[in-house]
Amino acid sequence: MMRTAIAGLALTLAACSNYVTRADFDAAVADLRNTDQMQQQQIDSLAQDLRDVGTRLGSQETQIVAMQGRLRVETTAQFAFDDATVREQDKPLLNEFATVIRDHHPNVLVTVEGFADPAGSATYNKKLGQRRAEAVRDELVRGGLSAEQVRVVSYGEETNRQVRAGAWGPGGEANRRAVLVIDYVDSAQATDAG
Repeated sequence: MMRTAIAGLALTLAACSNYVTRADFDAAVADLRNTDQMQQQQIDSLAQDLRDVGTRLGSQETQIVAMQGRLRVETTAQFAFDDATVREQDKPLLNEFATVIRDHHPNVLVTVEGFADPAGSATYNKKLGQRRAEAVRDELVRGGLSAEQVRVVSYGEETNRQVRAGAWGPGGEANRRAVLVIDYVDSAQATDAG
């Protein structure tokens, strides 16, 4: 994307060579490269902070996946069958996540995605996934995030989102979970905080 922008800028400025000096052109290209580099550093910093959370809480499995300027944090925060209560063993990870976001990346928007196994009706499971996402959101708010920066969504039992397709009951624990997605990083604030 950055190379395309630079190439487009070069062509535009070359067509107007009587109006743009080489120094102006070089300065514009340098500004674009600096902006691109700063954004990548912000993403890398956030990813490192989240990896550090996973390292400090070695008993919790945390996987971080970069998705074009967004991060998806898959935690082992799971739920008992037909329950939306955050387990005690998952609270330290959620609280540490909230602390890192609050202290180092205060302008991110976190989406909590709630899921259910396929036991019960699709409508019921959508509501159960919503209650699970809300429970995790509440834990993140207790950990220091503002309620305005945490939103929730439920995918219920959607088959394309199941970890173990069709598994429910004792074998469906992996499908009864919450996933945290960092959707937005404000570049100016993240630079100041990082």
